[in-house]
Amino acid sequence: MNIRTIFLSLFFLLAVFAGWSDAVSQVTVDAKIDSTAIFIGEQTSIVVEVSSDKGKKVEFPVYDSLQNIVPGVEVLRSTDPDTSLLNDERRVLLTKKYIITSFDTALYYIPPVQVNVDGRKYQSKSLALKVITFDIDTVHTDSIFGMKSEMAPPFSWDDWDLLVWLSIIVVILTGVLLYVIVRLKDNKPIIRRIKLKPHLAPHKAAMQKIEHIKEEKIWQKEDSKEYYTQLTDTLRTYIKERYGFNAMEMTSFEIIQHLTEFNDDQAISELRELFQTADLVKFAKYSTLINENDRNLVSAIEYINQTKIEETQPQPTEIVVVEKRSRMAKIIFWICIGVAALALAGVISYMVYRIIFLNL
Repeated sequence: MNIRTIFLSLFFLLAVFAGWSDAVSQVTVDAKIDSTAIFIGEQTSIVVEVSSDKGKKVEFPVYDSLQNIVPGVEVLRSTDPDTSLLNDERRVLLTKKYIITSFDTALYYIPPVQVNVDGRKYQSKSLALKVITFDIDTVHTDSIFGMKSEMAPPFSWDDWDLLVWLSIIVVILTGVLLYVIVRLKDNKPIIRRIKLKPHLAPHKAAMQKIEHIKEEKIWQKEDSKEYYTQLTDTLRTYIKERYGFNAMEMTSFEIIQHLTEFNDDQAISELRELFQTADLVKFAKYSTLINENDRNLVSAIEYINQTKIEETQPQPTEIVVVEKRSRMAKIIFWICIGVAALALAGVISYMVYRIIFLNL
């Protein structure tokens, strides 16, 4: 093999390698149009695809809105480039769309799209766009109508069911908030606790109170006024429930006068003396003796026993409403009110947003 043959072989290998390297790093620019024929005012897209090695800087042409590519063809907007990886991520394919339109009938020539890749310019093939107009019947002019007025969409519950349910929630939350605020403002509990209490006959209730007075031994503490106040209030309550007149609002004399219609003088004689002593103690600062206090207590017991009526049938249960609320419960309720108010404001804001901004 001579030297000439060796040089020719090396030159051939270098040429093949250079061609292969150029083919590998080749940049291709392709452009196509979605529709080659459109009506006046209709839109179509020019799709530009650039294939190059990964890492190269690709610059697409930039058009402002309503800028003409060629006279008569306007660019409305463009999309961001979409990237796809090829050949084991060694190459990339960039795709960008330009949305165009035209309002003049003609056959337009769109020149090649020029793209810069790492500072070098590459061009696509040229395109053509035909813009056609509508066929208008110039003979029967009465068949041509103007623009139709706006048509209201048909009513559908699917568009309003959410707002209806939200309105119901708003009404319920508003009612609950008002009720809770009023109850807290009046210093009353939100929920009343019902306590069932068996009904006691008047004489049994009076005897229980007298037993309580006896256990406290108030008269032995030199507090005769408190002692006679509790004793006469017990008798007044018993007389009111036993005979049906309001003894709590009457004077001692009026009570005795009413009792003469129901009892004989012997039954109320000692009761009269008890009430007179109580009036002296409460209003004249009269000081009683211990044996006098004991005698009046016995007189009250004897009067109750003489005038009581034994009940043969069980009395209905008495319902007592217990209204108590702790400080901690009040704080918790106010926190709940705040949370409910925020939820109500959020629901109303969402409803306003739906109605005003979404026209629903």
